[in-house]
Formats: sequence, structure tokens, C-alpha cells
Amino acid sequence: MEPTRDCPLFGGAFSAILPPGAIDVSDLRPVPDNQEVFCHPVTDQSLIVELLELQAHVRGEAAARYHFEDVGGVQGARAVQVESVQPLSLENLAMRGCCQDAWFLSGKQQVAKENQQVAKNVMLHQALLRLPQYQTDLLLTFNQPPKDAEAHHAAAEDLGAQF
Repeated sequence: MEPTRDCPLFGGAFSAILPPGAIDVSDLRPVPDNQEVFCHPVTDQSLIVELLELQAHVRGEAAARYHFEDVGGVQGARAVQVESVQPLSLENLAMRGCCQDAWFLSGKQQVAKENQQVAKNVMLHQALLRLPQYQTDLLLTFNQPPKDAEAHHAAAEDLGAQF
């Protein structure tokens, strides 16, 4: 198994440790400058790191819900459902010195992939780190496709646990 790798993000402004096999989507298609997108070649899981304008008009749990619903709107979701929202402990974050508060949200969105008509329920896990001194909301979104998309891959569960 290939080891994890330290991957520079946003021109080296910071980095993330990625699991084996993670593919930089910008090598495959254009990605907006405020995003870094990685996918897993077997499971279709993806990780999106976004630098967004601070949404100062929403606070706390409402900020996490705001970004979840915004992502749903951008993706053309036919339905969105928040399953849970929890605060993240700042002591456990590498960015604790500049993060005002942080939230973890899990929910489902009913979306169709590009050029497809059938919408599927995709599980999203999001971490929102609020960085007001930089006028930035840092949003990490992990997309977990429906299990039926992974069923034909015997090792999908093991690989997905690493992502």
C-alpha cells in the first residue's frame, strides 16, 4: 500500500495529509481557484477544500447549515437533509490559533452527476472552520456516494475508511 502524502494546498499556503490513491481533480478538469478537489479512483468519494468569503451574517450552527444548503444549491440538489451538526473542539485543530469556531455537519443531498438525469442520495460530511481575521470560512466537504455505486468494488469499504 502506498503511504499517505503531505499535499500542499493553495500554492503551499497550508497542506493536508491525503490517503493513498487520492487523485488531484485539477489534473483532470478545471477547478475554481478557491477550491482544492481530490477523489478516490475506486470509491468515487471526494474531498473538497474551499476558501470562502466569511458569512458574518450567520453564526454558530446556522453557519454550518448555511454552507451545507449553499453547496446543495450550487450542485442543483433536489433535496437536502441535515442529519447532525456538532461543534468541533478547537484544541484538536492544527489551526486552533486562528479559528474562531468550528462545526461538523453530516447530511444527505439528492443530486445528479453531470450529464445524468437520475438523482442519488449522496452523504456529505462537512467541517466548517471560521477564520474572521482573514474574512474566510474554510469548508471541507467529504462526499460519500451511495453504496450501490461501490458494490462492484470488493475493497471499497477498506479504501473508503482511509479517505
